[in-house]
Amino acid sequence: MKKTVSLVLASILGGILTLLGYYYFSEQFQINTRLEAADSGKIIQTKFVPATTYEAEATDFTKAAAETLNAVVHVKNRTTYTPNTLEFFFGNGRTQEVVGTGSGVIISPDGYIVTNNHVIKGASDIEITLNNNKMYKAEVIGTHPNSDIALVKIDASNLPFITFADSDNVRVGEWVLAVGNPFNLTSTVTAGIVSAKGRDIHLPETRNRMIESFIQTDAAVNPGNSGGALVNTRGELIGINTAISSQTGSYVGYSFAVPSNIAKKVVEDLMEFGDVKTAYLGIVPLEVNGETSKELGLKESEGVLVKGFSTNSRAERAGLEVNDIIIGLDDVKVSKYSNLEGFLSAKRPGDVVNVKVLRDGVEKEFKVRLSNQFGNETIGELDFSKYLIGDLKKIPKSLANEYRLNFGVQIVKLRNNFLKNKISEGDVILRIGEHRVRDVKEVESALRKYKGKDVSIQLLNKEGFVDYLKITVYQ
Repeated sequence: MKKTVSLVLASILGGILTLLGYYYFSEQFQINTRLEAADSGKIIQTKFVPATTYEAEATDFTKAAAETLNAVVHVKNRTTYTPNTLEFFFGNGRTQEVVGTGSGVIISPDGYIVTNNHVIKGASDIEITLNNNKMYKAEVIGTHPNSDIALVKIDASNLPFITFADSDNVRVGEWVLAVGNPFNLTSTVTAGIVSAKGRDIHLPETRNRMIESFIQTDAAVNPGNSGGALVNTRGELIGINTAISSQTGSYVGYSFAVPSNIAKKVVEDLMEFGDVKTAYLGIVPLEVNGETSKELGLKESEGVLVKGFSTNSRAERAGLEVNDIIIGLDDVKVSKYSNLEGFLSAKRPGDVVNVKVLRDGVEKEFKVRLSNQFGNETIGELDFSKYLIGDLKKIPKSLANEYRLNFGVQIVKLRNNFLKNKISEGDVILRIGEHRVRDVKEVESALRKYKGKDVSIQLLNKEGFVDYLKITVYQ
């Protein structure tokens, strides 16, 4: 009897435990199922491209590096340095040789090489070393200080070279390579991305004369890289490395390159004309930003405001008006002045461009034929002297005898309004820079030698005193 009771109790207890176990594990299964469902989230349709159809940009730089290394050269320049009076007496008094180095880019198989103007400036001797260690003497074909571009040539053939790309198509964020010879370390390649375009870095040594519409990159660039190549991942030239922003003189994160479109145009002009043809819209510009927008009560905070027009302005002739805001040139967006400056630096007088403006909030477009600094497409025989000073004539014999002069050119009519408070009609020009002038053609010739630079003019005023004046000669 006792055994029977024990079996019954054991059976009841087992059943109770079985039921409790069932309910416990059943509840846990339901909880886990709810958690998994909650983790999976609600399915929402999006516009993302399926991973199977998205193709990432290639980041293999080996092909681009291999194609460009042999086309980037080492540039060594030698400059003769003559000591000043103090150094002559307290030093050894001897003429010294200063050696500078940089980089250059071969752009044709017959030996044309583009570099920076500051790399070869003042050089009495230029030596080019190829990546295979062959050395050549280089001849200067031409320089353009305003863009810091110079063109030299070596006597060679069948050289590897880099082709130009359209720098207007460069995108912020795309991968680039900087190729050059920093610290005399030949054949150096660094990688980075394009950080910005149309950058104006206000180089102090240019005194606002240099074209500043740089490509900014974080590819490491150091002293010696100047004149080297900035290339895309296809090995095409998109810029000439020119400057770094640094308080130490070495790379700290930012470097700047002259866009290839500007470099290409400068090189072509130097090869064809021996000089650079600069294009102008013929406007007096003012960059529109937050400050100027607030000051002038404008709705827009980007673009270039037309404050006025130059003499013989092609833009005014095409229909632009004062207070128009330029926002585009052809397919290039103009959000700041450096965009406009960079675009025009790749054009020539006579080129026709499509100018997009905002006028009272309404977009309008005009076709403008660009001109030179004098409002024409070609430079006249006396344009520089006429526009920078005025109408001139050889010094009258009576005045020459009075002051015992056998040279000098008199100002008959002053045309440059900016000089009216500094010189007067009747004053006599004695020298332009270091050049003594005897007739109008000599004044014109002397002024042209200082294109893009400041030059000092020595004058004999009507009171009989010698005076000096500094002017900037239009490029």
